[in-house]
Amino acid sequence: MNLQADLLVLLPELILAIGAMGLLLFGAITGEKSAPAVSWGAIALLVAAGAATVMGPDHASAFHNAFIADGFSRFAKVLILAGAALSILLADEFFSEIQLSRFELPVIMLLATLGMMLMVSASSFLSLYMGLELQSLALYVLAAFNRDHLRSTEAGLKYFVLGALSSGMLLYGISLIYGFTGSVDFSAIAAVTHDGAPSLGVIFGIVFLISGLAFKVSAVPFHMWTPDVYEGAPTPITAYFATAAKVAALCLFLRAILTPFPDLIHQWRQIIVFISVLSMALGAFAAIGQTNIKRLMAYSSIGHMGYALLGLAAGTSLGARGVLIYLAIYVFTNLGAFACIQAMKRNGKAVENISDLAGLARTDIRLAVVFSMLFLSLAGLPPLAGFLAKFYVFLAAIQAGLLIPAVLGVLASTVGLVYYLKVVKVMFFDEPAPAFDAVSGLGSRAIMVLSGVVALLFIFAASPVITAADAAAKALLP
Repeated sequence: MNLQADLLVLLPELILAIGAMGLLLFGAITGEKSAPAVSWGAIALLVAAGAATVMGPDHASAFHNAFIADGFSRFAKVLILAGAALSILLADEFFSEIQLSRFELPVIMLLATLGMMLMVSASSFLSLYMGLELQSLALYVLAAFNRDHLRSTEAGLKYFVLGALSSGMLLYGISLIYGFTGSVDFSAIAAVTHDGAPSLGVIFGIVFLISGLAFKVSAVPFHMWTPDVYEGAPTPITAYFATAAKVAALCLFLRAILTPFPDLIHQWRQIIVFISVLSMALGAFAAIGQTNIKRLMAYSSIGHMGYALLGLAAGTSLGARGVLIYLAIYVFTNLGAFACIQAMKRNGKAVENISDLAGLARTDIRLAVVFSMLFLSLAGLPPLAGFLAKFYVFLAAIQAGLLIPAVLGVLASTVGLVYYLKVVKVMFFDEPAPAFDAVSGLGSRAIMVLSGVVALLFIFAASPVITAADAAAKALLP
């Protein structure tokens, strides 16, 4: 394949790469006053990349099959781009309100998004690692972006140290797999391991590979960074970590396990089931005692990654479909929840304690209703969208014979109701705390409304998303 055809396959990524460099130069020339223009330029680039992704080829490869464009990568990229665009919208409002506008922020988020898109299109471990490190380096900076804030600096340092450790584990696993299979190409590795009897070195390589990827999705026991980073990072950046970054990492997990090792399912399934059950349990029980709403969302995120990994453990196209449906719902529900958290301000200062939500229904009924709806959707209560997300994952697990993990997941989901309902109870039944400042940002209000509509009405219009997820899963696992 010639260079022109290769570049056409990676057109969405080229739009982001060239656009990010252009916005960086524009911001450096015009100064900090350019921050709003750079933010809107970044959103426009993400929309353009989304259009190029949707209109791209159904199946094509580039650079000697190092990158692949297919239905799976298209579905993942659309979710990543949506999460990134809405997070930048939240960030522009957040930093404008605290008078800390910096044009570098949307540029760094664009570069992180570029890494995510390369990750989900990777068809070899070399391209996978290149995209992963591009994303990770940008995320380290984002976590500590508010450098004058102690907790933000601490969050960035913790994430960097633990991220470097996980990258080393991932790279060591890749080197073992390469050493014992003779290739880093996914399809070549699948051909070598086709007989289902891998060498001990390949098994060790898979263990290290899963360990490195589990860190990226904050699955137990590689979750230690999550509560501190969620609490310390600025709220819109936390939203970006919880949506676009999680979608990219989990889709990478799907491709890096299911494509090169389809015949080794009995070797890696037990590891995935183990971390899935632990993540569901920790997310359910550890969140109960939290008093900070962002730390609660961190443990909620750990639990949700456990549910999604149950779909991966199924090892089937139905399981992959369940994960993709889960992610589509998870992105919009979490964006709405973080938009509500960003609206928790008194006298211009952000508050994050759950007790600050006391009596919200009597001071701002609209915010209380949207907040409650999104939390109940995260809990998985019917007929809200979160119920369908968990339903498809549990269905795939049961059909794959994973009955006990599925039952444990249902029990963990039931326990998780405790902390979600606790927040709802505080908003509707406790004595009112002082009212929050009025939500002034049009973008925040639009995200809240969009997320509320998705949570409430998704079950009545789910067919197009389910169809698209099914096609994406079949592209990954024919």
